[in-house]
Amino acid sequence: MTAGSLAAEPDRLVISDFSTHGIANWESKTFSNETVYTLEQQDQQTVLKAVSKDSASGLVKKIRVDLQQYPYLNWRWRSDSRLDGLDETTKEGDDYVARVYVVVSGGLFFWRTRALNYVWSSNREKGSPWPNAFAGDNAMMLAIRSNQDERNLWYTERRNVYEDLKRYHGKEIRYIDAIAIMTDTDNSDGRATSY
Repeated sequence: MTAGSLAAEPDRLVISDFSTHGIANWESKTFSNETVYTLEQQDQQTVLKAVSKDSASGLVKKIRVDLQQYPYLNWRWRSDSRLDGLDETTKEGDDYVARVYVVVSGGLFFWRTRALNYVWSSNREKGSPWPNAFAGDNAMMLAIRSNQDERNLWYTERRNVYEDLKRYHGKEIRYIDAIAIMTDTDNSDGRATSY
C-alpha cells in the first residue's frame, strides 16, 4: 500500500506517507501470530509490504477524521497472492490478502464500535457487502477487489467513506477514529504477500 505526498492541500488529509514517516505512527494489533510488515523500494517509491503465514495482525493509525470535510479515502494496493476456496462469511474463511478498515469508536461502550472493511476478497463479487463472521453487523465487509483481478498489479481505489458508512451501517456518521490495514491468513492456515 502506498500513500501520496504531503503537499499542502486544503481538501486533502494525508493519513500516511510511508516514505517520510515509515510505520512509526502506526500501532500493531495482533489477533493470531504476527503478519510481518516492512518497507521496501518499488518503482522508485517506498511501499509497505505485508507477509502473512498463518497469522493475523494489522497496523492501526488512530486519527479522528471529519467525513464532512474529508469524505474520500484513496489508496493503492497490490497482491502477489490468492486465497482460494474460502467462504468469507464464516469464521473459518475470514482471511484476506489485503484489507483497509475505517473504524468508528464506541468509546467506553465498545459494543457500539463500528467498522467498514474494504477487502480484497477471494470468493465474493466486487461490490458485494456482508457482515463480518466474528463481529456481525458491527463490522461490515465490502469486496473492492477479488480473485478475478490480476496479481502483481497496482490498483488505485477511491471510496466515499461517508456514503459507504451511511449505506452499510444505516446511519449518518460524521467522524471516524482510526484507519487500519491488515493481511491475514490465520483461519485458513494460508500464506499471502501484499503491498
